[in-house]
Amino acid sequence: MVMTNEDVFPGRPARSGAAFRGKPARGPVIDQDGREVPAETLGEQFQRFRFDFGHSSANPFGNLTREQRLARLDMLATLLDVAFVLPGTKIRYGIDGIIRLIPVIGDLFATAFSLWLVREARAIGAPWHVTARMLGNVALDGVVGLVPVAGDAFDVLFRANIRNVRMLRRWIDRQPR
Repeated sequence: MVMTNEDVFPGRPARSGAAFRGKPARGPVIDQDGREVPAETLGEQFQRFRFDFGHSSANPFGNLTREQRLARLDMLATLLDVAFVLPGTKIRYGIDGIIRLIPVIGDLFATAFSLWLVREARAIGAPWHVTARMLGNVALDGVVGLVPVAGDAFDVLFRANIRNVRMLRRWIDRQPR
């Protein structure tokens, strides 16, 4: 069956998408080739089809345990602060130190990564006094990091992300199991 223009363009003004919520579909269901799909072939599973990102493999971080989250934070802090060694020295730096070399924008991005670590600490269940100290480390790192050359050196030596993950791990170790 071929559709005519009158079937495609009914001549009424279009309604917003919110107006169609909860109401049954009107008119035929058309497949990708423009053919009408008979209603009896759709079945019940088509009517109940929903995306559920919270309980599926589409959200890789949805069902992590506390230890898995902590291991991920530890790995990310290591990558951000001490992943590389400056050749010929024992000075370690990370992606955070490289990103901060870009004036202002790099500092904002690096601070955003550090704030994400603090957010994850809250998701793990860290109390307000631990997250307040973590935020203090991030703020100090972010403000001093804005100074052009000295701030970059301070960032490499201060390692706020490593400090924050160690602080979080110490708090977790003191908790009763």
